[in-house]
Amino acid sequence: MTLAHIAILDDEPDITALLGAYLRSHGHRVTELHHGAALLELLQRDAPALVLLDLGLPGEDGLAIARQVREFGNIGLVIVSGRGDAVDKVVGLEIGADDYITKPFDLRELLARVRAVLRRTAGADGSATQPVQAANDSAAPCDSCHFAGFTLELAARRLLGRDGVEVALTAGEFDLLSVFVQHPGRVLSRDFLLERTRGREAAPFDRAVDVLVGRLRKKLGDDLQQPQLLKAVRSAGYLLVATAGRR
Repeated sequence: MTLAHIAILDDEPDITALLGAYLRSHGHRVTELHHGAALLELLQRDAPALVLLDLGLPGEDGLAIARQVREFGNIGLVIVSGRGDAVDKVVGLEIGADDYITKPFDLRELLARVRAVLRRTAGADGSATQPVQAANDSAAPCDSCHFAGFTLELAARRLLGRDGVEVALTAGEFDLLSVFVQHPGRVLSRDFLLERTRGREAAPFDRAVDVLVGRLRKKLGDDLQQPQLLKAVRSAGYLLVATAGRR
């Protein structure tokens, strides 16, 4: 059974062939690409559910291509790159990547990351998914959560602004905000947030949560210098300073 359409953009045919064969063996439909223009054409003609993007494309700006992918809505974006330094990872996450994998990597790990992103976007079978709630939470997840004038619709995976207009969020941003909204007024550690949104603990110097919080603050109109909505608690984590109503 075909699970999802995945596009692989890498300038090395051997790599796209290897990844393509592996993902196809696990039921996915795969399109192998070697130029940014080919990916942009595919996005308009037959948009994939997820893009695996190599940043080191000769003569092309991989980060610029990643930004263009983000403009096409709720498409999963996983950067697969030989650039493993912290700056590249932070920049990749800041432009909206859902995950960042450094070459060389284990194919099983890649598949696990791909599946995790697909679950966070629309699910491998195309159905919307909801983040798992903490085991000790007694309240059921809300279908529509209201906070600070915003409305977060979990089933539809969208955020409506104070004016009723939808605010564009990446899969990672939506998942992180949904965790905050379901735990308002509680300090949530980085480990907790990463486990809930990405299924892993924080590694030393891991800034994935900090990057996503910064992006959410911008989209929520929160003051970046003195945030009033998503506040950092030194040595503890972050909390949503708002009352979240349920419908």
